[in-house]
Amino acid sequence: MTESLKVRVDRRDGLALVITEGYINNQGGEQIAQAANGLIEEGYRILLLNLAGSKIVNSIGISILIEVLERMLELQGKLAFCNLTPTIKKTFHIMGLTQYAQVYPDEPAALAELLAPASPPPGATNSGS
Repeated sequence: MTESLKVRVDRRDGLALVITEGYINNQGGEQIAQAANGLIEEGYRILLLNLAGSKIVNSIGISILIEVLERMLELQGKLAFCNLTPTIKKTFHIMGLTQYAQVYPDEPAALAELLAPASPPPGATNSGS
């Protein structure tokens, strides 16, 4: 399969969206990692990868995504995925990515949760007097 990957970045307040189209192999994975590393250097700590346009991820592509995930975890950031095909979702589960990265059914659901204000810890009170 020689289909090349197209990567588009959409910067939002507090979150960067990485949209892929095509095959995520070693070259595609490197493109994603390059985009993610650039966003991390810009200060983004929440990355959402929308894989709606990607139907196949090979093992090298997954290993590169794991490297991106590890970097985000080191920085106490979040990496999330949305619009996965059933095969990619199952593969991510088997490879352990879903233990450390949230998977959302679609982009609106992901954005709603990832951009939601943090709720106070249980038992916290807001005493203004």
